[in-house]
Amino acid sequence: MIVRDFIRCLRIRQWSKNIIIFAALIFSNNANQFQYVLKSFIAFIIFSLGAGAFYIFNDISDIDSDREHPIKKHRPIASGCVSLKTGWILFFILGPVSLFLSFWFNTYFGFIVLIYFLLQALYTLFLKKIVIVDVFTISFGFLLRVIAGAFVIDVVISNWILICTILLALFLALSKRRHEITLLDEHAYEHRIILKEYSPYLLDQMIGIVSSATLVAYMIFTLSEVTTVKFGNMVLTVPFVLYGIFRYLYLVHIKDKGGQPEEILLTDIPLQINIILYGIVVLGIIYF
Repeated sequence: MIVRDFIRCLRIRQWSKNIIIFAALIFSNNANQFQYVLKSFIAFIIFSLGAGAFYIFNDISDIDSDREHPIKKHRPIASGCVSLKTGWILFFILGPVSLFLSFWFNTYFGFIVLIYFLLQALYTLFLKKIVIVDVFTISFGFLLRVIAGAFVIDVVISNWILICTILLALFLALSKRRHEITLLDEHAYEHRIILKEYSPYLLDQMIGIVSSATLVAYMIFTLSEVTTVKFGNMVLTVPFVLYGIFRYLYLVHIKDKGGQPEEILLTDIPLQINIILYGIVVLGIIYF
C-alpha cells in the first residue's frame, strides 16, 4: 500500500464536514483569541482522524455493495488497492489513538468523540437500515461536531445554532439519498437496501420541509433579541443562507449532484464564493 492509498482511505476531502467544529469558536466571540483558535484546530485534527478511522470501518463493512457502485467502487478497499487486512490494521490503530488523544486533550471532548464512535458503529451495522432513522443519525453526527467544538473552548453555544445544524444536516443527508436513488435507478436498493423505503417524491417532500425549516430557524436566530445584543445585525447574512440553499437544490435537481456534499463544497465555485462572502459578513458583524 502506498501513502496515496492510505490518504484516500481517510477520505480527507470529507474532513470539510468537520469545519463545523469551529462554529462555537466563531459565535462565542473568541475567534480573535489565539489559544481558542489553536484548541479548535487541534480538536478538528483529532476528530478528523477519528472520523477517518470509521470511514475505513464503513468501507470494510460495505465492500461488496461499494464494488457495485459506479463511484464507490474506486475507493481503495473496494478496488483492492488496500487489502481488508490492512484496512483492519489501520482502523485498529487510528481509532484507539484518536480516542486516546481526544481524552488527553479534553475529557468532555473525549466523551463526545466516544459517543461519535459508538454512533458511527451503530449506523454502519444497524441504523442505516432503518428508514428515516438513518438520516437522523447522520444529522446527529453533525450536532456532535458542534458540541465538541464548544467543549474544547468551554463555551455555551446557542440552541438555535444546534437546531440549524440538525436541520441543515438533514437537508444534506436527504439530498444524498435522493442522489443515490436517481443515480442507481432500479438498482439502488442493491447498493443500499434502505433505499427501497424511499422514493424521489418522498425525499423531495422531506427536503422541502427541512430546507424551509432551516431558513426559518436561521431567520429567527438572527432576529432574536439575544443575537442582536450579542452580535449585531445578523439578519444581513440571511440572503447568503437563502442563496446557499437554492444553489444546492439547483445542483441536486438540475445537475444531479448531492451524493457527496464535500465534493460540491470543494468544486462548485458559486457556492464557494457564497460561503466566503457569508464568512466575511459574519466575522465583520461579530468582530468589527
